[in-house]
Amino acid sequence: MKNIEMIYENTRNPTEYIASYLTHLTQVLAELDHSTIAKFIELLLQAREARKNIYFIGNGGSAATASHFANDLAIGTRSKILPFRAMSLTDNTSVITAIGNDFGYEQVFVKQLEACLGSGDLLVAISASGNSPNILKAVEYTKENNGITIGLTGFDGGELKKIVDHVLHVPTVKGDYGPV
Repeated sequence: MKNIEMIYENTRNPTEYIASYLTHLTQVLAELDHSTIAKFIELLLQAREARKNIYFIGNGGSAATASHFANDLAIGTRSKILPFRAMSLTDNTSVITAIGNDFGYEQVFVKQLEACLGSGDLLVAISASGNSPNILKAVEYTKENNGITIGLTGFDGGELKKIVDHVLHVPTVKGDYGPV
């Protein structure tokens, strides 16, 4: 059984649920490797300094995370410092549905990368399972074209954990989407 389901089933009211969920989330966060988080930040900062593009991809909730992440880096950090060249490839529904219709859903990110990926650009692939075919294909394309790949994944990390250049893995029980 998933941890989140157990927490839900074993609490009697919202206050208990919140306390149990926060305890679980704290345990998950405590197990993260801080050096991989630091490396991820370092790669983002290096890309900004080198004026490289940072592309974010994901499906479902991970697509929303990709959008939010790109927004915060591109717009949320603007002040007197150099902005990040960050964008989410999950946001243009017309492009995504056209590619999906004409080439198949597995190509929705690759086709966009074909149009804009430059050498040394970063691809941040977000996938809880690490097994989404369109994510894996985008990572492969990026690596073949001299890009740098970063995977943000959960559960057991899936294939994504094995093929990216850098990984930030949040080990959780399969299906525990909340902490991921």
